[in-house]
Amino acid sequence: MRIRSPSLVELHAFLGVARHGSFRRAADELCVTQAAVSRAVARLEAHLGEPLLDRAPSGVRLTAAGADLQRQVAEPVAALEAVAGRAQARRESARLRLSVVPSLGNLWLLPRLEDFRQRYPAIDIEWRQYHHDENFSRTDVDLWLALKTGPRQRWPRQVAAQYLVGREIVAVCAPALARGVRGADALLARPLLYHSNYRDNWALWAEAVGGRLPEGWRGTGFDLVMNLIEAARAGMGVAVVQRCMVQADLAAGRLVVPVAGSATTGRGYYLCRLRSVPGSPAVDAFAHWVREQAAQAAA
Repeated sequence: MRIRSPSLVELHAFLGVARHGSFRRAADELCVTQAAVSRAVARLEAHLGEPLLDRAPSGVRLTAAGADLQRQVAEPVAALEAVAGRAQARRESARLRLSVVPSLGNLWLLPRLEDFRQRYPAIDIEWRQYHHDENFSRTDVDLWLALKTGPRQRWPRQVAAQYLVGREIVAVCAPALARGVRGADALLARPLLYHSNYRDNWALWAEAVGGRLPEGWRGTGFDLVMNLIEAARAGMGVAVVQRCMVQADLAAGRLVVPVAGSATTGRGYYLCRLRSVPGSPAVDAFAHWVREQAAQAAA
């Protein structure tokens, strides 16, 4: 069958000009250039074989043929646009765009994510780059798993934030390094490893468990949690880390907690979303699932 109808691109351009009486305003509405709108309307006129617009310095007006075409096609084109919008909404509702602190993503979230995929196979997750100076103004992220860097930090007013994991710190080391340790002071005499941004975690832990951190103590610092944990696995020393980051290592026996007890930092990882953006099935499903995972980790 030979197709006689014009393209939707041409019809959208024509209807935009008809609505606004202006090629420029139609181009702004359609997010294209004015030249693109002009060319599309010209193609439509050539296709139909008659002028649809009177172009004058004072503005653009519909011809009789243009007014007739607008009456006939405006409603069907709007209906097609609505159908496409609903189909896109269905696709969007099954897509989740996440921005996650890399250390939490690698050590805590990714090992659990297969469970989410099994439970929600229709939801596609897209990872977005995490910004350490995040101001939550981005439109390419649905949910953030973001770090609260201190007890006095306040989330922006436009953000709804819920604590997940990461406040609790424990001292861990390789099993061989834990042999013969009797109490916190003995552990603190071992080589100490620390996160270079949070060197005071050792003082917090020592005070919480009743140990005495040697005055002027020295150790090896790491700027990445993953490297800090790897050094502890290799037996380089004792690390004080967030318990959530080493749960898999503790379960597998790669690391042990030689002295019972923990400290609270007031920091931690939060599930964040913009208050002004409505939820979707994918967003709501992941939020429910990750809160459940955090509750299980705490237990």
